[in-house]
Amino acid sequence: MGHYVLSVNGARVRVDAPDSEPLLYVLRNRLHMTGTKYGCGEGQCGACTVLLDGLAMRSCLIPLSAAAKTTIVTIEGLEENGKLSAVQQAFLDEGAMQCGYCTTGMVMSATGLLRQTPHPTDQQIEMAMNGNICRCGTYPRIVAAIRRAELSGEAV
Repeated sequence: MGHYVLSVNGARVRVDAPDSEPLLYVLRNRLHMTGTKYGCGEGQCGACTVLLDGLAMRSCLIPLSAAAKTTIVTIEGLEENGKLSAVQQAFLDEGAMQCGYCTTGMVMSATGLLRQTPHPTDQQIEMAMNGNICRCGTYPRIVAAIRRAELSGEAV
């Protein structure tokens, strides 16, 4: 059992958990941040994507011991003062979700992309979103949402 102080969504939180416990479980079960979804548990579907030091990462694959050294942002940390982020708003405006299960991972991957590459090419979008699976097939609307967020001029 390890004792950690994590930086999550701008707050410092204390967690006592095994070093190897996946960040996904820490977020959902210990910190009650259920926006990050469990999908496959193998890093293949993208539902559990969070930002670690600004990079989109699969939280099911990251042990707590490695996450403790980073700045963690979850879907809950994107809105500011009750206002959705540009990416969250664009996903709503474009209807880029159907069942919604993949949406948090998609939003986090898109946010990571736009923070690293504010004006991505189509190929960069495809690469960044590769591995985020949408069983409903809303991929064209997801790409449209990323383009809308990019063009909004608002901070991502």
